[in-house]
Amino acid sequence: FWGKGPVMIRLFAAVLALILLPFSQAAAQTAGPDAETIIARHIEARGGAEALHALHSLVFDHGVYREGDFTSDGTAVMMLMRPYYKLVGHPEREPGFMEGYDGTAWEWYQDPGLTVRTTGPASAASRHSTDVEGPFLDYAGKGSSIELLGSELIAGRPAYQIRLTQMDGFATDYFIDQESYLISASRRTAPIHAFGEAVTTQSLHSDYRRVAGVLFPFAYIEVELASGAELNSMRWGEIEADRDLPVAWFSPPEYERTPIQTFMEQLYLQRSDAAATLWTYAVFRRAHPGTDTRGAIEAIGYQMLKMDEIDTAIALLERNAADYPGAADSAFGLGRAYATAGRAEDARAEFTRALELEPGHARAMRGLAELEDQ
Repeated sequence: FWGKGPVMIRLFAAVLALILLPFSQAAAQTAGPDAETIIARHIEARGGAEALHALHSLVFDHGVYREGDFTSDGTAVMMLMRPYYKLVGHPEREPGFMEGYDGTAWEWYQDPGLTVRTTGPASAASRHSTDVEGPFLDYAGKGSSIELLGSELIAGRPAYQIRLTQMDGFATDYFIDQESYLISASRRTAPIHAFGEAVTTQSLHSDYRRVAGVLFPFAYIEVELASGAELNSMRWGEIEADRDLPVAWFSPPEYERTPIQTFMEQLYLQRSDAAATLWTYAVFRRAHPGTDTRGAIEAIGYQMLKMDEIDTAIALLERNAADYPGAADSAFGLGRAYATAGRAEDARAEFTRALELEPGHARAMRGLAELEDQ
């Protein structure tokens, strides 16, 4: 048999292929749908592409947010509007804090009256979820890609695991229920807090209801994937579609700046240039010798750390601590900057100094405990 050479080998391979063909066909039939089919079924399950395209704006209102021992008062609100606008907060409800996206991400603090345009993880958290129609409709046109990774059980039900990678490289795994084709969970890796390490979390989506012909989840619970510990939850009381919303709402509020507020914004705008920042600090204090700048510098130093401008933040907070040697918060702020830079001993010294100035200073105590855990 084998003496016939290559001809017989090819014949044997052909016969073997015919024998295995029914098995390969059966495997293909049981392998399940591909990623594109799953997404098409998901879009149809939500209400269809036409209904999703017809959405112009969404207002998520009367939200109850829970994190640890904190429970909000049920007034949380978030708005989305085409083409890319997002707002957390409501300009007509006198909020103390708002954040949004109007082409760049921003945060606004009523006290001390400060607007910051964010970058890094803070910006990413805002811009990654601005689509009225959700992440999958027309995903390729948005610069995203999808990949079917397999399936997992979510709350005891099988779900397809689809990885959506957005145009900046950020990846989120969505779990699409194999029966309803709705998203039952989402999984991502990102920092939870401003200076925290990246953590993999999973959000469970539930309580789907129809709004303007489209299904939306009204409830979310986020857990740390490694431990299963609940981090936070949100339950919306109402979702309204296609309300006419002023475009101006999605940008920071306009207000008359005081000299100290202007000073803070000038420092923030120069955050990549430590020398320029310190120059502005010095000339303002000479021009306004009676103005207490301590709180302003602590707030701006914190924002600079969030934007990863660590060297400038440290230089500014060192000057602030030197000018206000009796202030525990100034010592704590400098300690936090040192800790962010990995200067553990310097951080420990400043946290200890804060506690000497103000015994029981809660944030300094937490700072020391975190250093011990490292």
